[in-house]
Amino acid sequence: MTVTWEEFGWERLAEGVGRVRLPGWDCTAGLVVGAGAVLMVDAGSSLAEGARLRAEAEELTGARVTHLALTHPHFDHVFGAAAFAGAEVFGAVGSDAVRGEELRADAVRNGLDETAASEAVDTLVRPRHPVCGEWTLGLGDGRQVLLANVGPAHTAHDLVVLVPGTAGSPEVVFCGDLVEESGEPQAGPDAVPGRWPAALDRLLDLGGEDAVYVPGHGATVDAAFVRAQRDALAARFGVSR
Repeated sequence: MTVTWEEFGWERLAEGVGRVRLPGWDCTAGLVVGAGAVLMVDAGSSLAEGARLRAEAEELTGARVTHLALTHPHFDHVFGAAAFAGAEVFGAVGSDAVRGEELRADAVRNGLDETAASEAVDTLVRPRHPVCGEWTLGLGDGRQVLLANVGPAHTAHDLVVLVPGTAGSPEVVFCGDLVEESGEPQAGPDAVPGRWPAALDRLLDLGGEDAVYVPGHGATVDAAFVRAQRDALAARFGVSR
């Protein structure tokens, strides 16, 4: 029996491309299915959440997750990564240097159980493949995705994932927390606000006007939303064009 995205609460965005909004912090995880490989975008906020994502991905695709792209090194996006044993892990260059204890403290401060936070830090996965600039990743049968390091912005290490469109399916751009829909974009101590608007300009150049943009938190948006958020961030942080 074929399992549909909707049966697991996932949203189908294009052919072989979907995402789910996770409970707790409304964080997005994405899935891109190729002929011989499966890419997960972000891994959830705990080992248990990562295990859930892995199990659902295997049910949806009939295969294991072979690649994992981490959009930025915040706990709600990376703490589940150890659940994807054997996957090739990608992240923006420099993201492997983020200290586990800082992530643990941030997670607990934001409400994650201390035991779950400590377990995740003890098994913290560092990206094996650092992306500087752009990296084209083949997933088999002609399906390719583009990993692009467009930061610094929300953090010092921001990676986006672009899935080209096909006949009848739009291009899909996984933005990480460069874009947020369910609340105002968060600029913590590791943000680089002065360069955030430029990162969104780059994101728009890559994705174009007709793409579906997937925020790190919230509902999918269009290019006009991203552009408006870019302008709001520039005004908020006093960045001129």
